[in-house]
Amino acid sequence: MRSKFLSAVGYGAIGAIVATVVWNGASALDAATSTKTDTYRQLNLFGDVFDRVRSDYVEPPKEDELIDSAINGMLSSLDPHSSYMNAERFREMQVQTRGEFGGLGIEVTMENGLVKVVYPIEDTPASRAGVQPNDLITAIDGQDVMGLTLSEAVDMMRGPVNTPIKLTIQRQGADKPIQIELKRAIIRIRAVRWEVEDDVGYIRITSFNEQTQDGLEQAIREIKSKIGDKIKGYVIDLRNNPGGLLDGAISVSDTMLDRGEIVSTRGRNADETQRYNAQPGDMLDGKPVVVLVNGGSASASEIVAGALQDHKRATLIGTRSFGKGSVQTIIPMGSYGALRLTTARYYTPSGRSIQAQGIEPDIKVEQNIPEEEASRMQTRGEASLRGHLQNDNGTEEATGSPAYVPKDKAQDTQLQYALNFLRGTPVKEVAKQTGKPTKATQAN
Repeated sequence: MRSKFLSAVGYGAIGAIVATVVWNGASALDAATSTKTDTYRQLNLFGDVFDRVRSDYVEPPKEDELIDSAINGMLSSLDPHSSYMNAERFREMQVQTRGEFGGLGIEVTMENGLVKVVYPIEDTPASRAGVQPNDLITAIDGQDVMGLTLSEAVDMMRGPVNTPIKLTIQRQGADKPIQIELKRAIIRIRAVRWEVEDDVGYIRITSFNEQTQDGLEQAIREIKSKIGDKIKGYVIDLRNNPGGLLDGAISVSDTMLDRGEIVSTRGRNADETQRYNAQPGDMLDGKPVVVLVNGGSASASEIVAGALQDHKRATLIGTRSFGKGSVQTIIPMGSYGALRLTTARYYTPSGRSIQAQGIEPDIKVEQNIPEEEASRMQTRGEASLRGHLQNDNGTEEATGSPAYVPKDKAQDTQLQYALNFLRGTPVKEVAKQTGKPTKATQAN
């Protein structure tokens, strides 16, 4: 069974190769035959190299690790999001998408040979120990990270619950490496959190996994029961949400849309285009909606934000999103694991591809970031990733924007602006309109 996965970062990998030959006379056949012959020769070369390493390397190598590394090397040459998972990592990914997994609680990627923290997940060992976005992990339990693959580094950080681990971190602005000691734990992702802000319902979605839709529906029911008819609207907080399952993004969007297209995906061939439409029924009863986004809002988050923005169902407030507009398909490879292969770009209802561009909010509101954290909280976005998939319209923009969210809601400029916006009360001059603001009404 194949599943669609959208995330700015991840631990898994999967893939497949499809060859297509188009008949165009003898010359096309000859060219195809020649290309196929060259490919077989290169595969034979790979086999020869493998045999030579296996027989002549100074120490007996682990053959399964050689194969894993070769496959990952091939996939990493495609784009930053395609990769291979062996059977163990595939099982871990399946557990993770269910919203519960073992580890430290950090979303990570690779940068210049080091493990870079994208964001520590709330209420986990990593966040409690003070791990911060953009930290570079240089060593794990004293072993240098340089030279390891991302999967190998992640494996080292995982382990039995309550076992200790020491991370050596390079942090911008720090005079010397920082040593952080923490204990591994079962990480349970609470995908949806909610609060009542007087006459406004606040819903924070931290990831798109198998629990997200149920959590959203429960949050809406409880907010309605507490506020009743006095409710002015809802704030949907997608800041620092790195993405997750495509189905999750579609169902969350459908919860707030009464009709129309949510997203379309377009693969290599025209007949692979798929469109996903909303079903009748808006669980928010047409109440105004504000969606908060920032540089840490990626992939599945951008699908939701783009759908609600295009249908003028919500007003987007914050800063430009990450810009990951590609879909990864998880393709099981029997007992060997699975491939995580980029198979399509996705498009918002108006036909926008946000790949390496991101989504610009309707109203730009920047946070007041403490000076010592300003550079650390700046995310570089999809366009800065080496080997990233190009936007098919031929244009790209710098997608990086700050990912800073204050813990004190009173200091959260974006949230306070959203609350005032929904209540129709005056707001401070901290916002810049990036286009004609949308009206937060039900889509027609």
